Amino acid sequence: MGLTAESTGLGAVDNGLVIRKEDPGDRVIALAGNPNVGKSTVFNELTGLKQHTGNWPGKTVTNAQGRYLHNGRGYVMVDIPGTYSLLAHSAEEEVARDFICFGNPDAVVVVCDATCLERNMNLVLQTIEITPNVVVCVNLMDEAAKKHIRIDFEQLSQNLGVPVVGTSARSRRGLDELMECVERVADGKQAAAPMKVRYNSYIEAAIGMVEPVLQGRIGDRINTRWAALKLIDADPSLVQSLTDFLGADPFEDDEVAQAVETARRYLAGEGLDEEHLRDSVVSCLVLGAESVCADAVFFEDRAYNERDRKIDYLLTSKWTGIPVMLLLLAGIFWLTITGANYPSQLLSDGLFWVQDRLTDLFTALNAPEWLHGALVLGVYRVLAWVVAVMLPPMAIFFPLFTLLEDAGYLPRVAFNLDRGFKKCRACGKQALTMCLVAGRAFLILPR
Repeated sequence: MGLTAESTGLGAVDNGLVIRKEDPGDRVIALAGNPNVGKSTVFNELTGLKQHTGNWPGKTVTNAQGRYLHNGRGYVMVDIPGTYSLLAHSAEEEVARDFICFGNPDAVVVVCDATCLERNMNLVLQTIEITPNVVVCVNLMDEAAKKHIRIDFEQLSQNLGVPVVGTSARSRRGLDELMECVERVADGKQAAAPMKVRYNSYIEAAIGMVEPVLQGRIGDRINTRWAALKLIDADPSLVQSLTDFLGADPFEDDEVAQAVETARRYLAGEGLDEEHLRDSVVSCLVLGAESVCADAVFFEDRAYNERDRKIDYLLTSKWTGIPVMLLLLAGIFWLTITGANYPSQLLSDGLFWVQDRLTDLFTALNAPEWLHGALVLGVYRVLAWVVAVMLPPMAIFFPLFTLLEDAGYLPRVAFNLDRGFKKCRACGKQALTMCLVAGRAFLILPR
């Protein structure tokens, strides 16, 4: 079975997500971004209470939609799960990628953190590879000002080839300008010429072997350069999504399958197997992010940037990253267990003093023994033990874990463990779940 331009398109795919339009003329806007960049704040400030929440079809991943009126037109804002990448190593990344690729949004707003813009550019570059209808929202400008970070939005927009707007969502500064840009992009009034991510010569040659074949099959339904690279990469989840979108398995087309196989053999001959290919793609994206920000982001306090990079190197180096992580987590567990002993003992003494007084009360009232046993020695004693044993360590562990997240350390833990988790067909983000499970296990250990 072959692919034809007629067999592809939105009519060939149904991702099951119901877009809640109040008017047929409403525009659909995807809101993407890394975790902790203020994306939800942007979403909430724009949509207010006009929101609907649920799960993405077939996924235990929450989706939220809200409506915003601008210049008399409705915009349905779809809050995509926060993700660091569209390489789809997790359900959240898969949902984000598929909606941007195949959900046919009229525009995609990528929310970035102004205080670490270069890191956020990874997602921006991957998004503009898929669609030109992108608006970059550089949020947390108030925080950037405190850290003496200056951003040349005009230069950044010129480098990326898409509109860039600075915002401080908490104070609503810049949101009107953001929606003006979104309106122009969604209506096609602002022509975009997004930059092309340049890979090394081997990857570019491999893309060149596959892209012309795809262009004759799927036309301009999706970005054929991006699709060619992903077919060479052979991501199973993406191949399935492409199959749903195109209405046919691309590898059932003999010419496509042959072109992809030729490209893979060529890359293998140059030492780029599946794992090394993905590493090279990520490296090129990182270099692209550095290039984009080089003449657009300025650190007036140079020591801040250098200090930030030194800390990054210490926390993510293959020599120091894992030892620092183990020491830090061990310190948190030790502090949780040791520190919880004292408040736990105080709670125990207080709660069981109350138990004795309740016993005295039941005795004075000449209550039946079975009632005293059920209420005091049963319900109350169990509740007292649970509170005395569980509450203190929880009150210590979870705030400490939250501090690590707010400090930006947890993504570095995920980065450090990503390679090991990939060998288990998982991703580094699941390391955070592992840490939480380990913490909960420590909470129930006898002390």
